[in-house]
Amino acid sequence: MFRKQKMMFFLILVIFISVLPAQENIRLKVVSYNLRFGELASLEQLAEFIRSQDPDIVALQEVDVKTYRKWIPQQNGKDFITELGFRTGMLTAYAKTIPFANGYYGIGILSKFPFVETRKYLLPMPEGAKEQRVLLLANVELSEGKIFTFICTHLDYPSSEVRQVQVDALTNKLKDNPYPMILAGDFNASPDAPEISSGMANWRQASSPDFTFPSSEPKARIDYIFYYPDSVWSVDSAFTPHSTLSDHLPVCATLKLQLP
Repeated sequence: MFRKQKMMFFLILVIFISVLPAQENIRLKVVSYNLRFGELASLEQLAEFIRSQDPDIVALQEVDVKTYRKWIPQQNGKDFITELGFRTGMLTAYAKTIPFANGYYGIGILSKFPFVETRKYLLPMPEGAKEQRVLLLANVELSEGKIFTFICTHLDYPSSEVRQVQVDALTNKLKDNPYPMILAGDFNASPDAPEISSGMANWRQASSPDFTFPSSEPKARIDYIFYYPDSVWSVDSAFTPHSTLSDHLPVCATLKLQLP
């Protein structure tokens, strides 16, 4: 009798497990890179580096479009985001932060996956701020009905107080976002700065602890990849490639996303 009950229990357990919704694990390689508007490298070199990392999605900062900077005439008139998309074979999104040198200066995203939508949000400019900064948010479709949110940003440089206001605005804007999120960019702040240690306390860091600036002799860590919530994300690897194509080092991470 006991043996029959045991067999019945296992049969019910097998049936129960078989009707549970299947979990889908998706791995995403993420790169974040401040390009310094191409002052130190050609777009061909930058695209070649990005291709060499084989990322799924990329956050780019200091991205020029149709500017004419007198000291880097080799980049004059170039549409960085479109050309990098063409040379890497990736889809593109762009957000102007300020008009500059007869063109635009801003941030961008490259993605292997299609965008459901992209949106730009202005960050506040409190007393002491020097430049308008923004969030570029993209809802990205991994497969039919499987979406995550990727956010690129570049915080202002003058002071921690300015960045704390911007981080508060950033986290408040994202708090009700319905999808798993990755946030990447140049935060112009070290890990112990309050805008990171307190302002980003609810997020987890995916990027490695290596210094990222300046690329020639790194002494500070100011570039990051964050994710939220940690219940659906995990980090497989994180590293900081050595590259002198910009004054920043790029940061890379491979994350695993568990979706129902």
